[in-house]
Formats: sequence, C-alpha cells, structure tokens
Amino acid sequence: MYEQLLQKQAKIAVIGLGYVGLPIALEFARKLNVIGFDINAKRVEMMRNNIDPSGELEAKDFEGCSIEFTDSLDVLREAQFFIVAVPTPIDEHAQPDLKPLLGASGSVGKVLKKGDYVVFESTVYPGCTEEDCIPVMEELSGLKFPEDFKVGYSPERINPGDKEHTLSSIVKVVSGCDAESLEEIAKVYELVVKAGVHRASSIKVAEAAKIIENTQRDVNIALMNELSMIFDRMNINTYEVLEAAGTKWNFLKFSPGLVGGHCIGVDPYYLTYKAKELGYDAKVILSGRTTNDNMGAYIARKTVQTMIKQGKDVAKSRVLVMGATFKENVEDIRNSKVADVIQELKNFSVNVDIIDPHADSDELHHEYGFRLTPESEIRNDYDGIVVAVSHQRYTELDEAYFKSITNQPAVVVDIKGLFRNKIQDLAYWSL
Repeated sequence: MYEQLLQKQAKIAVIGLGYVGLPIALEFARKLNVIGFDINAKRVEMMRNNIDPSGELEAKDFEGCSIEFTDSLDVLREAQFFIVAVPTPIDEHAQPDLKPLLGASGSVGKVLKKGDYVVFESTVYPGCTEEDCIPVMEELSGLKFPEDFKVGYSPERINPGDKEHTLSSIVKVVSGCDAESLEEIAKVYELVVKAGVHRASSIKVAEAAKIIENTQRDVNIALMNELSMIFDRMNINTYEVLEAAGTKWNFLKFSPGLVGGHCIGVDPYYLTYKAKELGYDAKVILSGRTTNDNMGAYIARKTVQTMIKQGKDVAKSRVLVMGATFKENVEDIRNSKVADVIQELKNFSVNVDIIDPHADSDELHHEYGFRLTPESEIRNDYDGIVVAVSHQRYTELDEAYFKSITNQPAVVVDIKGLFRNKIQDLAYWSL
C-alpha cells in the first residue's frame, strides 16, 4: 500500500474536513494524490476556493497540493487508503454520540474494496474501532475483516489555534490490526510527520492513549478549579499560589478556568461510558468533570456577588462578557462554557452584552440562543465586565479602557488572571 501511494498508483481519502481532517489532507496532498471528502457541500465548495471553513488555515496553505474536494461517493471510491477524521461529540445526557463516526464508517463501507486500508483518527473509547466501526464497514461492503481489508487507528493531536504544535511537529501514535498493517500505516504517516511515529501494540492501546491525554488534563484542571474555590474563601489569589508552588521542579503547571471545546470537555465521558459498561464507576474522572462543568455557573455567581458588594441592583445592572469561543484566538464555539456564564447571569436577571472578535454571531445564536453585540454599540455604563476568553486583542487592554465603558463603582471579573495587579480602582475578581 505504501509503495502504491508513493508511486501515485493509489489515492488517500480523508473523510471529514474539519479542524483535524483538512490539515491532514493538505499535508498528504503535498506528497500524494488525495481526495478530501465531506458530506457538507457548502464546506466542500469553500475548500475548492482555498477557504478553510474552520478559519484555521490560510489560502496559501492550499497551494501546491494534489487534492480533489468532493461530497460524492463515486469520487471517494477511487481511494484505497481512507482516513476518518470526523467529530465524536456527546449528547445532552453526556453519552457518546457515535452518529458522525458510524455515518463515516458507512460511507467508507459503501466504497471499500479488497486490499484497502482504513485508519480512524476520531477520539473514541478503547474498543470502538473494532466493536462499532468495523461491523458497519463489513455489512455495507460485503467484505470480511481482516482478510479483505486492513484497519488501523492513529489519534489526532491537533491543538486548534496552535501554530507551533502542528501535525508534522507532534509525534504520531499509530496502530494496525496486525504487524503488516502497522508497518504500512506507520510508513504512510512518516511521510508527513517529521517528529516521527510511535507504533502502539494494538488499536485498543492507541485508542486508550488518546483518551487519557485529555482526561489527564481535565482532572488536573478540575483540581485547580477546586483549589481556586477554596483559596477564594481564604482570600488568597490562586495564581500567586501557583507561581509559588511552580518553583518546585516537579510541580505540574495547570491553571483554573473554563473547560470547554470538543476535546477536554468531551473525551473523558467516552472513557467513563465504557468503564460503566464494564461495571466500573470512574469516580475521580467523573468528579473532575462535575467540577469543570459547574465552573460557568460558579463564575456568574461570583460576578453577581461582587456587584452586590459594590451596591449594584442586579436586576437593573448590565454586564459585558468579552469572549465567547471555547478558547483564545480561535473561531470555534463548540461546547463553549462561556455560554454557561451568560445563561447563569441571565438567570439572575442581569442584562448581558457579548462581544468576540473571532466568533460568528449567527453561529452563536443557532447554538446558544444569543447574538454578539456589535463593537460599535459597546456602551459606557456597564456595571460589570467579564473577561472570559484571553484573546490576544484583550491582553492589550488596560484599566483606563475598562473605566471608559463602565458605570463606577464597577466590577472586572478576569477568568484567566490577565489583569492581575493591573486593576487598582475597579473592583477585581479572578479565579
């Protein structure tokens, strides 16, 4: 397979062209013939015009690439090596939603041929590839695994908005269903991953490795969030504590904050779901999830309490929330916990305006039911400001700016501690 791809006698297809799939497709397209497949025809048309719908890549990133963007199964059928990179979200009950993944498995199954390879990159619980995806491909293709086609798993490690840790610079974990497929898959990825690949002993090991990466971060951030709530009652600044503790060589440097997005805030639920299916109650992981899921409401309550101390009538007050995406300097609003802050403020009858230089107002309205306030309509009588996301533009602000848009005495709630020791006159609170 590797030689066929290298000689351009075979094609790679990437299924799912979001923030994970598109960079992979373009990276391979600089060396191999690639088919970029997505079921969203509008997104496909944008990519044909060198536009990344996720806003992560620039037009120049499409240059020099041998790639055909399509939503047609007939075109997809021309590939022999398939990479599946579709989202794996959770539903409203925090249960794994495998519909996108099984849908993509079905699309591959309809075009699968003898000798083809399929590699999954979507984050799943250990066993999902073999127990859930392969049976769908077998049924729709009429082929038998592993005799007729090979399967592997290579978890994505792309960090949205991060221009330093990119696909080629991060060690890639790869796995295969047998020794032959592992080696072929590893050689294919070594074409584009300069940092090299790690050959996992099995598909399940690779699946588990990915899911604990984000679970570990989630639990550690939950600890910081809980410490922040404790230190707040002690009237101690959490960031000052972390700076002091961080002088020890083996102290792990995590910070408190909102944990949203489609990775850290989602992946642990895939692991706890599988654990429960096997009769184990994952207490530590679920406890961390509960802590992090409740942080938005906690921040809103602290905002209201701080305004009351400043003599504000909460029902008549107005708060400006700065930032709505799930993290800094990205357009992605999926699973943004800022929405929890906003909803809880509204539950207290606070009037809320929201701004964000990166988010799309229509997408926010569709997802969460609120729109952005145009920056030209920012008022000068806010009773409180919540700096929710540390966008680069916000880091350049100072107290004079906050004074210019507030009705003093006013409150600045600084979730990420950007303005610690920089706010002197306004009431200030941070995690």
